[in-house]
Order: sequence, then C-alpha cells, then structure tokens
Amino acid sequence: MNVISSWFKRNFSDPQIVILISVLILGFVFVIYFGRALAPFLTSIVVAYLLESVIVRLEKLKIPRILAVGLVFLVFIAVMFVLLIWLVPKLTTQVTQLVQALPAYISTGLDFLRTMPEKYPTLVKEEQMQSVIASVTNEMTAMGQTLLGKTVSSVFSAFSIAVFLVVMPILVFFLLKDKTIIVTWFRQFIPKDSKLTLSVWHQVDVQIGNYVRGKAFEILLVGLTSYIVFVFLDLEYAILLATLTGFSVLVPFIGAVAVTIPIALVAFFQFGWTGPFAYVMISYGVIQMLDGNVLVPWLFSEVNNLHPVAIIVAVLFFGGVWGFWGVFFAIPLATLVNAIIESWPKTIVTPETEQAP
Repeated sequence: MNVISSWFKRNFSDPQIVILISVLILGFVFVIYFGRALAPFLTSIVVAYLLESVIVRLEKLKIPRILAVGLVFLVFIAVMFVLLIWLVPKLTTQVTQLVQALPAYISTGLDFLRTMPEKYPTLVKEEQMQSVIASVTNEMTAMGQTLLGKTVSSVFSAFSIAVFLVVMPILVFFLLKDKTIIVTWFRQFIPKDSKLTLSVWHQVDVQIGNYVRGKAFEILLVGLTSYIVFVFLDLEYAILLATLTGFSVLVPFIGAVAVTIPIALVAFFQFGWTGPFAYVMISYGVIQMLDGNVLVPWLFSEVNNLHPVAIIVAVLFFGGVWGFWGVFFAIPLATLVNAIIESWPKTIVTPETEQAP
C-alpha cells in the first residue's frame, strides 16, 4: 500500500494534473452520453479543421478572415452539392444493382463450391462441402430477413441524414466565422493555472489538424486512383468499390483487408479464375502498397508516429465503445492519449523522493 500511495502522491499531487484529468473525464463522459446525438456537431468540427488550413493560407495573402471564410465555405457547399447530385445517385444505383445481382452471385458461388470435391477430391470431401453450403444458405437467409426488417427504419434514417445535411453546413460556417469567440468562451472555464492542459491541447490541436487534412487528401487520392484503375479494368460497380477503397484508409490495416473481400468477390463473379481477375487484385494490392509506403509517410510526416499495435488497439477499443464513430475517430483519440503521455510530467524517482513526506 505504501508503494501505491507514494506513486499516487508523486503523480497526482500536482494541481495541473488534477485539472487535466478533470477536463478529460468531463470530455469523455460528455462524448459517451451525448456523442451520438451530437454527431453533426462532431463532424462539423472535423470539417472545420479541414477548412481552417485553407483560410489561414488566405489570411497570409492579406485577405480578411470574413472574406476568406465566405470563399472557402462557398467552395465547400459547391463540393457538397456536386457530391449529392452526381456521386450519391450513382452510389445508390450501384448499391441497388449489386443487391439485385446478389442471388445470381450466390448461385454461382454455390455451384463453384459443389464442384470443389470433384476438382480436389483429396482436399475437399463431399460431406464437408455440403455442410459449408448449408451454412452459407442459412446465413444468407438470415441476412435477407435482417435487411427486410430494416427497411422500415430506413425512412427514419433518411430523415436523420436530411437533418444532418442541413445542420452540418450551418455549424461549419459558424465554427469558422466565430472561431476566436468560441475558443475564448471555452477557455474561460479552464482554470488559469492549467499550463499542462493547454500544452496537451496545443499538441492535440496541431496533430489532429494535420491528421484530418492528411486523411481527407488520402481518401480523395486513393478513391480517385482506384476508380480510374477499376474503370480501366472494366470492373463492375467501380464507383462503389472505389468509394469503399477510399474510405478504408480511415481504419489502417483493418480497412484495407475488409475492402479486399468485396473487391475480390465482385472480380471473381465477373471474371472468374482468369487474367482480368488477377489484374484487378494485383492493381488493388499496388494501390494499397503505394498508399502505405509512399503516400502515408509523405502526408503524415508531421504527425506523431503511432505504433501499428497502438493503432489496432485504438480501433478495437474505441470501435467497441462508440461503434462507427469510435472507429472514425480512433486515430485522433489515440493521438490525444499519446499527447497526454508525452506532456505528462516525468518524475525521476530517487531514494530521497521515495522517503520524502
């Protein structure tokens, strides 16, 4: 008990540490209980981080902030309008086509499984394959019933999305326009003697800002490159698969593996075991290799490097706590934890300090 008591006094006797811990606890409690309801607000903060760097560059060109905010916001609205008018209808169409093609894909896949015992009798037994086919059929039936049950709730989801699309741009505009006022208002609730909290906030502000801007560019570049490659290879559902590939970079390692499955299945059902199937998979592998080994080091050179184990643990932990949004914000949250560890006062333990009252 003396060891624990000594450790606790050594690490938590500083008032600044108490302030930092209190701010973190309040922040996490707030997000846990109100994060889902405030999803438009949290998303608006991410978008504001993305657009703020452009506004700062315009201000360096002697353009007044209010004018810079107006110009950047108009471009943002124009991009959203193009996405809603061009990209969303195409994605919806391809998702519908894919759902309609699923029965044929399933039938083709089952026929392929039935031929496995004949082609590879020493590796696959007839009884084993029949069991696999029965399991797949049962899973598909259950999935179909689940999708049918969710059709009623889709109306409410569409309404929520509509509200989100209206509220989010308004929040982005005021977060950019009144940034100084909002930050000053929040800082009045932080005690004056809170250098540690402000130090952590400064590191997190810089790191998350760089992360958001880097990820936005990475999503755009990887998604656009994938679309060009998939169209060139005449792969079906190119826009849908390219969009999935682009957003897969939000979840390092796991995202790339997860998106490989639909791409491989679509390519297999379209081309079979042929050269085009191999070209699709090789091209996808090259895109992921260039992203991980060239693009990511270049974009995130200013961001604190997190060990792959830390990234995976963050994705699993925050995804388990907050679902999709936990996965989405896993890396920024891991960056926050890393900033706290880096800024935490380091105490050198000596016999004198151990014996001190």
